[in-house]
Amino acid sequence: MKVLIIGGGGREHALAHAMSSSPMLTELLATPGNPGISALARCLDCPDETTLFAAIKDEAVDLVVIGPEAPLVDGMADRLNAAGVAVFGPSQKAAMLEGSKAFARAFCDRHHIPQPSWREFTDSHEAIAYINAHPAEGHVIKADGLAAGKGVVVADTKAEAITAITNMLDDQQFGEAGASILIEERISGVEASLFAMADGNHAIMIGTAQDYKRALDGDKGPNTGGMGAVSPAPALDANPHLTDQAWREVVENVIHGMKAEGMPYQGFLYVGLMITDDGPKVIEFNCRFGDPEAEVILPRLESDLLSAIVAATKSQLHQTALQFKPGAAVTVVMANGGYPGPISPGGVITGLAEDEITNSMVFHAGTQMTEGKIIAAGGRVLAVTGWGEDQASARQTAYARVKKINWPDVYYRKDIAR
Repeated sequence: MKVLIIGGGGREHALAHAMSSSPMLTELLATPGNPGISALARCLDCPDETTLFAAIKDEAVDLVVIGPEAPLVDGMADRLNAAGVAVFGPSQKAAMLEGSKAFARAFCDRHHIPQPSWREFTDSHEAIAYINAHPAEGHVIKADGLAAGKGVVVADTKAEAITAITNMLDDQQFGEAGASILIEERISGVEASLFAMADGNHAIMIGTAQDYKRALDGDKGPNTGGMGAVSPAPALDANPHLTDQAWREVVENVIHGMKAEGMPYQGFLYVGLMITDDGPKVIEFNCRFGDPEAEVILPRLESDLLSAIVAATKSQLHQTALQFKPGAAVTVVMANGGYPGPISPGGVITGLAEDEITNSMVFHAGTQMTEGKIIAAGGRVLAVTGWGEDQASARQTAYARVKKINWPDVYYRKDIAR
């Protein structure tokens, strides 16, 4: 079958790599793709949806896999289905689990899914008054809408919380995404992410991971889209009971609840968890595979991803099981200095061809090809993954590969999976 991947980041490179060896595949396409994806797929230039739908028809595409959240929240899956195109990715209504944090929190309340306490605000004066009157010093401030993984401030003090409120509601730091905000209870514990594939009726696990959101070593600095990850998530790997509990209390309740509310969930489901003394609690949902979690989970997958995706589009996941390599994987994100703030793109990347380090893979996230050279064009530029018999060996392999790669102003954390 002919498959089209929509997206051009590290997640989509990982999906392309995982699907490229499927016996079901006749040709892999991507739009817009990137220099890494172009080694696995034919990249199409589709600057708008009209061009995209025309290309899908002209190319006789059998299946579309949507990688990023924005087109899902915008309803692209619905429009593809209406055009008679098979698509893997949730509907616009179901994608509200990520598109609106208030929707997700209210959904969890309705279906008794464990989560922190929360309040929604659109007025900064009311939000600040709530903070000042609250006995707790620390809070989590979130933009309600999509903010590319940056719309969350974990405030240690009331002053930090008030600054975040003012930035989002008054200064419109995140535009419409921050027109409404959530103030959440700051819970403590160990973070972990659980990933599922769903077909509207059933779900199967595709892996767990722990990612590193803060920009700087020691979990300091601003939140980012992710500076690295390890899989399996140590907190869940060490206690399978917690994984089973999270699956029952969160994933199964999401799948059953979404179906009961008339918006069956089909696609990847990302569940961000905090493992607290009271058990797993939901931090957030994503309506797609995480990034860089896709880059750390998919290299360990031994099963045919494409056949599982096809089964999901036919509501047949209950007949599917996924197998993974034993051991662990570690991903280190290499970024342009200054990320997640202003960056200076354009540095020529060297060392990508030095791939003699086995059990490693480099995924392109923010690269461009210019005059035959690959340049660092985005904030997060590369995701370098190593795998091995345990976390320590995977970490060693990942950093050995990282040290082969360079460009002016490159930056990466030195403590991923330490």
